[in-house]
Amino acid sequence: MSGDQQRGPAPRQAAIAERVLAAGSATAAELAERFDVSLMTIHRDLDELERQGLVRKFRGGVTAQPSGVFESNVAYRLKTMRAEKAAVADRALRLIEPGMAVMLDDSTSTLEIARRLGSPGGTSTGGSGGASSITPLTVVTNFLEALTLLSSERGLHLMALGGDYDPLHSSFLGVSCVEAIQLLRVDICFTSTSAVSGGFAYHQEQHIVSVKRAMLDSAAKNVLLLDHSKLGRVALHRVAPLSRFDLVLVDDGASAELLRDLDEHKVPYEVCPTATGGPDHD
Repeated sequence: MSGDQQRGPAPRQAAIAERVLAAGSATAAELAERFDVSLMTIHRDLDELERQGLVRKFRGGVTAQPSGVFESNVAYRLKTMRAEKAAVADRALRLIEPGMAVMLDDSTSTLEIARRLGSPGGTSTGGSGGASSITPLTVVTNFLEALTLLSSERGLHLMALGGDYDPLHSSFLGVSCVEAIQLLRVDICFTSTSAVSGGFAYHQEQHIVSVKRAMLDSAAKNVLLLDHSKLGRVALHRVAPLSRFDLVLVDDGASAELLRDLDEHKVPYEVCPTATGGPDHD
């Protein structure tokens, strides 16, 4: 009997989840071979991981990647497009001034802004100086990851948007969250979304859409953060026309064709340089 079998299903399921989150997807057969268990056992494990919202099963395998209907678990999103999100966050940070009220949605793109606000000396490649250079500052968010990151930061007034906790997104959502947002007026709101095409921003899940729309309505200025993988894609629900955003920030991995779509819809955007130097970098 293998060590995985002796330890029981919970540690094996955690190891399976870690492997799938790192690779993006896997077949049931390769997982059964890797963990030295039967296909029936693997399918039971995958059923449990799907119930927890960590992965999605498909015929013959499992994936952590998004589709037009399903968003990835936050654990997977935290691992992807990190350099691209960092580049966009570096530029976004320069839009924040002392005394502002800033709203962040529950995207891993805006979490990169929170990292810079919560890092002494700043982590941005542009040497922005972190929160110490732009305090006092009020930060409003429904994202537990950002709340945890900023909870001990001096100089920040941190406001948590309550609601129903959703472990898939590590955030607070629902009617209570929307109503809390509607009572506020912030200077600038940073949001991201799963897909952008044809002059619209899209997201897979309706309860996320309602929160993002409320955030857009609550802000004097709206900025959309995108890594280039989101361009030229659609998802189930329209969030808003891109005209609702004062600025779109995208990394330099975006192709000329995808940027042309933004030009054709007269979307104000800036291309943010990454450390890797864009799509032609080896």
